[in-house]
Amino acid sequence: MKIAGVSEYAIRLSLFSFSLASEAKRWLHSFKGNNLKTWEEVVEKFMKRYFPKSKTTEGKAAISSFHQFPDESLSEALERFRSLLRKTPTHGFTEPIQLNIFIDGLRPHSKQLLNASAGGKIKLKTLEEAMELIENMVASDHAIWCDRTHIPTKEACWNSLQKTHCWHRISC
Repeated sequence: MKIAGVSEYAIRLSLFSFSLASEAKRWLHSFKGNNLKTWEEVVEKFMKRYFPKSKTTEGKAAISSFHQFPDESLSEALERFRSLLRKTPTHGFTEPIQLNIFIDGLRPHSKQLLNASAGGKIKLKTLEEAMELIENMVASDHAIWCDRTHIPTKEACWNSLQKTHCWHRISC
């Protein structure tokens, strides 16, 4: 959003309170008058209040020690890893480091699948290529999971066929 004569930071500053809820909104409104004049001041105080060094250190440790659980699919592992990153926005890990942490934390079978899909080592791919490959595998992972967890009945198949008029492919 651009408004003539208004800086991007001024817009952020005015809209920031709408992104907050409950205690965080009360915290922001506790600054009487215009104590917070710049976006940088808001960011600094917000981070100090809600992401102290101890919380950042704890979050970084959780991220860097990430490991895929034995019964966890690739998609579940990726979502859990992303959740760890979101919980600690001050982690400071670059995207290539994040990718390496994620791949290193995968179980051997998941790494083998990624490497096979990459036609070699996934770590030799560019960041964009590796992420695209992982996203494609996650999408495939969801489809396989859905196929394995749904046991169709004859009635469900028949209803599905009637709705889709697709006689050559049964997907219940």
